[in-house]
Amino acid sequence: MRKISVTAFLFSFVSSVCYSQNKTSFIESLQQNNAWVDSTFKHMKRRERIAQLFFVRAHTDKGKAYEDSVADLIEDTRVGGLVFFQGGPVRQAALINRYQKLVDVPMLISQDAEWGLGMRLDSTISFPYQMTLGAIQDNNLIYRMGQEVGREFIRMGMQVNFAPDADINNNPKNPVIGYRSFGDNKANVAAKAGAYMKGMQDAGILVSLKHFPGHGDTDVDSHFDLPQLNFTKERLDSLEMYPFRELVKQGASGVMVAHMNIPALDNTPHLPSTLSEPIVTGILKKEIGFKGLIFSDAMEMKGVVKYFPNGEADVRAVIAGNDVIELSENTDRAIHLIRKAIRNHRLTWDRVNESVKKILTAKYWTGLNNYQATNLQNLTADVNRPEALTLKQQLSDAAVTVLNSDSLLQNVNYNAKTAIISIGVTDITPFQADLKAKFSNSMNFVMSKTATAADMNAMLKQLKTYDQIVLSVHDTRKRPQSTLDYSAGLKVFIAELSRLNTITCVFANPYTIAGLPGIEKSKTLVMNYENNEMGQRSNVKLISHMMTANGKLPVSINSFYKNGDGLQVTLQPAQMTGNAQ
Repeated sequence: MRKISVTAFLFSFVSSVCYSQNKTSFIESLQQNNAWVDSTFKHMKRRERIAQLFFVRAHTDKGKAYEDSVADLIEDTRVGGLVFFQGGPVRQAALINRYQKLVDVPMLISQDAEWGLGMRLDSTISFPYQMTLGAIQDNNLIYRMGQEVGREFIRMGMQVNFAPDADINNNPKNPVIGYRSFGDNKANVAAKAGAYMKGMQDAGILVSLKHFPGHGDTDVDSHFDLPQLNFTKERLDSLEMYPFRELVKQGASGVMVAHMNIPALDNTPHLPSTLSEPIVTGILKKEIGFKGLIFSDAMEMKGVVKYFPNGEADVRAVIAGNDVIELSENTDRAIHLIRKAIRNHRLTWDRVNESVKKILTAKYWTGLNNYQATNLQNLTADVNRPEALTLKQQLSDAAVTVLNSDSLLQNVNYNAKTAIISIGVTDITPFQADLKAKFSNSMNFVMSKTATAADMNAMLKQLKTYDQIVLSVHDTRKRPQSTLDYSAGLKVFIAELSRLNTITCVFANPYTIAGLPGIEKSKTLVMNYENNEMGQRSNVKLISHMMTANGKLPVSINSFYKNGDGLQVTLQPAQMTGNAQ
């Protein structure tokens, strides 16, 4: 059985290497004659051509009735692709195999997997968030992550990843981007997104940079309403659109357009950028010169359908220049309305056919012209390779950012009376469990988010009897928000501990530091960006003098800590005694 798994992996690896060395890029392939594309296009009925523009939603966690309803839609419409959401790897690959049998022209299978398969699928790897990657100084690590994500996509039978996020998160209160961005520096965002993009494309999958022309400086989530960007064209050109321009030059295969109203680019009231011909065709296609696939953001989002309901948004998205209409509220209705728009001369067949041929070329480029069903044997093992887990730890280690450092970290005493306290949790953390083994005279403490003032006062009194403190601050929520859900009292407690002989480690969104006044008093302050075991393991290695810290802040937090801050800390191997050996 294992032999099959190794063979499957080697095939994927060799295929990706051969691809990057021998095949033209997707953008280059669009300029070449292609007999398969021409023949496939010629044999399609007009309704089937329109259907190629639509990618519909698919899940493996909603039961058989839901799966059957998607199968019925695929058979009825012959859509161009699917967007898979939550589920499991084997269930999803099996369902992809089932769905692909229903069509003559294989579908492009896509997923929104910014940090890898684990963003959507259980039993798979979640790589670090893009904000964490923004702190890394070795972009080759990010390129390697892109390659690994690409390999895993191919092993799953998928061809398109709606990543990377090329938004510049210059609004700390952004409710929808935040940790999904590489940071607030346009050059760093472009470099990191470029490394991730190139890794995936070199592995043989298509990408979709998002969210053009830039969703980083909004305070409205377009899933629920239409954000408005009231910036000048000059500001948008020089900042928001900078990463997109740079990555288009580098051969980006796809771009996703956001649902935002931008009066400086199109002053039509309430018009989302997705539906704007001046933005999609005028700027992205003509001004920037993008030739690849243009994806709409999800067309079921309130930011687009609030002002253009009942399928009108789908029609306008095609008129505007989008090639792929992602997640229409009603695909059947949309196909009918597009045909009607052509009859009414709002839209031309040339505009539709241009997108159809581009989509068919994407299918050819990703090998769907020779489609083969996904082998399910040992699939879970193949998308959890030890090499990928090692890379994940390397990425975590490389992101560790030391903001304050004095002699305490350099000369940490592993025999001194040491308190190791985790805040915001209810149980001993992996960080504490691993670190306690390094200190011969240590005690673990936990302070939950619901602790009373009396609890905090009693613990503070006890902690003052210790020679040194290792304090960890945790955000246990599923996604790292820009502010911690801590009480005012707990924040004061952190400030009091920071005044002592303390190493403070933050396992949370970097913006949370702005809401913890006094934490800058810590003798050592270490930023880890997210709360997971690998991040905690990285900090144990740092405090144990087993690694060097090289990370730099990808965002500006407050007057104390700015973008690019981060001390390069090289530590001598620790001399440990007692139970620390």
